[in-house]
Amino acid sequence: MAAPAPPRWDRKMQQRLARGEEAALGELYDRFAALVHGLAHRVMGDEEAADLITREVFGYIWENPDAYDPKDGNMRSWIATLTQRQAVGKLRSCEAERVASGGERISEQFEERVREANTAARADFIRDSMPSSIRAALDLAYLQRRDYRQAAHELGLTEVEARRRMRLGLQMLSTAIQHEHHGGTR
Repeated sequence: MAAPAPPRWDRKMQQRLARGEEAALGELYDRFAALVHGLAHRVMGDEEAADLITREVFGYIWENPDAYDPKDGNMRSWIATLTQRQAVGKLRSCEAERVASGGERISEQFEERVREANTAARADFIRDSMPSSIRAALDLAYLQRRDYRQAAHELGLTEVEARRRMRLGLQMLSTAIQHEHHGGTR
């Protein structure tokens, strides 16, 4: 997934979108579609729903380019927030439709699913946003099951540095879980 762009890029992109440059939308899509689709899929758990949300998010951006203000943060974070809101909103409306059509209300289970999806999406976003050096150490440890000594060797680091990077990465990821315990989504 794409790393955050420099603030100048964000401002120029917002200006290009506001002028209605179709090429700007294509460039934005190329840069952030994987992020949007991944977050949407994480919340919805369904490929077709993630595709729909991806189209809706980029449609919204195209129709409302002034909704983004570079002073409020980077465009990547704004797009991730839009996606999260859209996906959770879609999940809630699907549940409401199911209940309206005679399905049993399972609000506790449903709310737990929403909380888990929010936490997982935040964790994905945090992982994708962290510096590549920290992400590489975490990936070796958790995806490839390497201990800190093996990770240090593969990354060409000291064992102390490998442990430091893993610890920092875990601290960053823990904010997704801590946020959940402090009440709701941002």
